Amino acid sequence: MTTYRHWRLETDGEGFAWLHFDHADASTNVLSSEALAELGELIDRFHRHLPRGLVILSAKSKGFIAGADVREFTRIENRRQALDLIQTAQRHFHRLERLPCPTIARIHGFCLGGGLELALACHYRVALEEPGTRLGVPEIRLGIHPGFGGSVRLIRRIGAPKAFEMMLSGRTIDARTARRLGLVDHAVPERHLDRACRHLLQHPPRRKRPAWWLRLSDTAPVRPLFAELLRRQVVKRAPPKHYPAPYALIDLWQRHGAGSDAMFEAEAESVADLILTETSRNLVRVFFLRERLKGHGRKDKTPFEQAHVIGAGVMGGDIAAWCSVQGLKVGIQDRAPEYVAPAVQRAWRLFARKFKRGHERTAAGDRFIPDPKSLQLGRADVVIEAIIENLEAKRNLFRDLESSVKSDALLATNTSSIPLEELAEALRQPERLVGLHFFNPVAKMQLVEVVRGVRTSEACAAKAAAFAHRIGKLPLPVRSAPGFLVNRVLMPYLMEAVIMLEEGVPAEAIDHAATDFGMPMGPILLADTVGLDICLAVADILSRQLGGEVPTLLREKVSAKQLGRKTGKGFYAYKRGKPVARKHAESPLPQEAIEERLILRLLNECVAVLGEKVVEDADLVDAGMIFGTGFAPFRGGPMHYLKKRGIEACLNRLEALTQRYGERFKPDKGWEGLKCVGQ
Repeated sequence: MTTYRHWRLETDGEGFAWLHFDHADASTNVLSSEALAELGELIDRFHRHLPRGLVILSAKSKGFIAGADVREFTRIENRRQALDLIQTAQRHFHRLERLPCPTIARIHGFCLGGGLELALACHYRVALEEPGTRLGVPEIRLGIHPGFGGSVRLIRRIGAPKAFEMMLSGRTIDARTARRLGLVDHAVPERHLDRACRHLLQHPPRRKRPAWWLRLSDTAPVRPLFAELLRRQVVKRAPPKHYPAPYALIDLWQRHGAGSDAMFEAEAESVADLILTETSRNLVRVFFLRERLKGHGRKDKTPFEQAHVIGAGVMGGDIAAWCSVQGLKVGIQDRAPEYVAPAVQRAWRLFARKFKRGHERTAAGDRFIPDPKSLQLGRADVVIEAIIENLEAKRNLFRDLESSVKSDALLATNTSSIPLEELAEALRQPERLVGLHFFNPVAKMQLVEVVRGVRTSEACAAKAAAFAHRIGKLPLPVRSAPGFLVNRVLMPYLMEAVIMLEEGVPAEAIDHAATDFGMPMGPILLADTVGLDICLAVADILSRQLGGEVPTLLREKVSAKQLGRKTGKGFYAYKRGKPVARKHAESPLPQEAIEERLILRLLNECVAVLGEKVVEDADLVDAGMIFGTGFAPFRGGPMHYLKKRGIEACLNRLEALTQRYGERFKPDKGWEGLKCVGQ
């Protein structure tokens, strides 16, 4: 009997085959070329010796299949290689689909990308109903779209509207939602999972089809209309010149329709083209940057059950609410109950967005404990300070905290710019203090800077990274330095935008130049969103520590209490939280000049923090700026973009801008080290 490296076949007494996927030397199942080749051999075997029925399941506790092996994408050198890989997978899945016996995908945990495409090639799908079960096709986040037949089968299974919602967003759904859509046939608790599979094998029902009106959306007269609607929706968040994959997917469906087998071939051809684009290459790079950050949080195995947040402002309250969403019990305190009340209101709004079921919202609310008298403080595994950005206030707080918390509790500060060494002076055990710098809005921003001071212990830093990972964030290790990484790099970019405002460049022109480059939000709107008072406070701290001047216009706005979106007026005026449209004003600078001034100041600061070893290497600079600010992901990160543009070319432009605008554009001394590495 043939043995396989990645698959284990068992046949029970009723003649049903149970095919266990257990990718060798990996904690996660991925459809590598080797695993796919073995699957093809097994499917050929089933065609020769037909079992009574077949169940494909995972032997891994972590989930079903995470998708294709993304590492293999980086080894594809030409279109032929890409097409061979895709068509091979399609051929195996076609033969799986044509087996003349009932076939079932038994799904638990994640079922993503190629994993869901394999499941769709089975006749039936049974999913474990628990929070960890997530189904989706996130290929769009890698600059491609489903290529193993998934775009065709998903539309056939649940109809074009819901299929495109999943494919174009990359979002995942839970088992119950998948059952409601018709993506899975049963969503059951673990004790019924095998029984449900066996029942389907013994009594295979007629396979369900989408409702008639969903099938109508895939007809030739309707496709062009719906395709145009999809393009209008996608262009709001993914410009075609930067992100071609969504438009390629819509186009091939409009031409062929999922009712035609010709779409399988068109799908493969499309992905073979997309996987070689610079956008896809860079988004794959971003995927591996994310995996690297996740790895920092896996080193320490500390179990976290309870957190405590001091400071119920927007940041502190939202950190506490997010901890509750992630299943931790969390106390939230401030000077008096009236300061905690707004945090409670915001928390319940978050619970309403995150949890569809009432009992889940209630459970999250029960975990979120207003605690103005610090009754929960002594029980917390991690205590996070999130009060005003004032050195003495924070020192006084930590001085009081040290004797009130558990001896093994993590002491963390959410300071955005104060060096930890200055805060740690208040502690008898300064090695306990670590920075956990979150970004606003907490529920959306993935990054947490894990800041290590000179005296922070290695164990404490590892524990802090583990906590960030535990609450679903990406931990970035940074050295304690002015502004750490993200604020340090972002501030010159924001200040240059304000300087251009002072020069008479319209805010709209500045923001458009940034978003056209690929930023998710322009710097002027970003400053208004963060709050001009916060921008000024951070800019003042950094200018004192690093030099440079703060634009007068920013001080004037803060003095006038025009703080941005939260006060209804900043650099823009706001109505119901949205910027009020203004008459078009001509810009004295062309868009290219605006973009150059913004981006080169940002790149110069990236080189500076790298030279000062604020983070370990250039990849971590890129990861911090992508996940902490949304820096154009399709460019692969600022340092990657800098190298692609050319070190000498960027340096020459900085020197030219220094001649024209002054010392703020002077190339940092870190460029010399970068040139040596580049050579």
